[in-house]
Amino acid sequence: MKTKYQVIIDDIKSKILSGDYNIGEQIPTESVLQEKYNVSRHTVRKAILDLANEGFLKSEKGSGTYVSNKYQSKSTRGSTNKTIGVMTTYISDYIFPSIIRGIETRLKEDNYSLLLASTNNDVEQEKKALEMMLAYGVDGLIIEPTKSNQYNPNIAYYLSFKEQDVPFIMINAFYEELDVPFLCLDDTQSSYLATKELISKGHMQIGLIAKIDDLQGKYRMKGYIKALGEAKLRFQPEQVLSFTTETKPELSQNLKKFLIENRDMLTAIVCYNDEVGLEVANVCRQIDLPVPEKLSIIGQDNSYIAKNANIKLTTLTHPQEQMGRDAADWVIKKLQGKKDLPNETYYQPVLIEGETVKELDVE
Repeated sequence: MKTKYQVIIDDIKSKILSGDYNIGEQIPTESVLQEKYNVSRHTVRKAILDLANEGFLKSEKGSGTYVSNKYQSKSTRGSTNKTIGVMTTYISDYIFPSIIRGIETRLKEDNYSLLLASTNNDVEQEKKALEMMLAYGVDGLIIEPTKSNQYNPNIAYYLSFKEQDVPFIMINAFYEELDVPFLCLDDTQSSYLATKELISKGHMQIGLIAKIDDLQGKYRMKGYIKALGEAKLRFQPEQVLSFTTETKPELSQNLKKFLIENRDMLTAIVCYNDEVGLEVANVCRQIDLPVPEKLSIIGQDNSYIAKNANIKLTTLTHPQEQMGRDAADWVIKKLQGKKDLPNETYYQPVLIEGETVKELDVE
C-alpha cells in the first residue's frame, strides 16, 4: 500500500510525463492539493520539495509552483552515450529473448545502451514503464504494445514522446489509433497459410484457438476465416476457442472441455502460437486423443519451445532476431537524421513442416 505522500508524488509525476501538466504550467496551490489528496500541508510541501529536487517542479517565491523540464537535463538525453528504451510484453519467455538479442546486437555496433522494461501485457505496468522511459530521457524507443487489440489508456505518453521528438517504433503489433511506424509479421498470412495447409491435406472441420486482446490474434483469426472462405468452408463459431491474457491460466482446463466436446467433429486445429499448439498436444495426451492420427495441430512463430519440445510441431516462421535488429537499426538511423525510413514493414511467414499434421484419407 502506497503512503499518501508517495501517491502525491506519483500522481503529479504522471501528469507531467503524460502532458496533463505542461512545462512552465503552474500546478494547483498547496491548499488545493491538501484537499484533493486529503493530507496535511506538511505532506504536500514534502512531496513538492522532492519533485523539485528530481527536476519535475520549481517553486517561485510569492508566485507558486511550476512544472520544470530539468528532469530531462538530469537524464542522459543529449549526452554522447545514447540510450534506447525497449519495452516488450515479456522478457524471458517464448520469442522475446531472440528479439531482445537482435536489438542488443545492433545497438552494440554503434555503442548505444539499452534500457529494458517488461509490461506483462498489463496497461498499468506499461504506464509505469513509459513513465520510467520519459523520466530517464531515453533517446529512442522500441515498443511491443500492450493489449494491442483494445483501447489503450496510455496514448498520452506516446504523444509526449512525439512532442519531444523522441523516435519510436513498434514491433509485433501497433496501436491502430496512433500513426506510428511498426515492424510486424504478416499475421493474417501466417494463419491463412496454416489453415490452407490443413485444407490441402483434406481437413474440412478445422478449429481455431485465438487470443483476442492482442492485434496478432485479431489478424490471425482473419487469416483463418479468409482461408475457410476461399475453400467454401463455413466459419463455425463453436469451433473457435478464445482466450485473453487474464484467462490464459485457465487455458489448459478450457482446452480439455473444448476438445472433449469437439473430439468427434474437429480433425485439425490452427493455434494462436506454438505455446498454445504444445498445450493442445499436451491436453490431447491427457484425454487420449492421438496427434496427428485423430487431430492435426499447427502452431505459429517457430519458437525455441517448438524446436525443443518432445513432439515436432508444424509451425510458421517469425523473424524474431531479425525483427529486433531491424527495429534497433531503424531507431539508430532516425537519430542519425536519415529520412524516408519505412513506416511499416511486414515479414512474410513460411510454413515449417513437423510431425503434427496428417493427410486425411479421402474415402
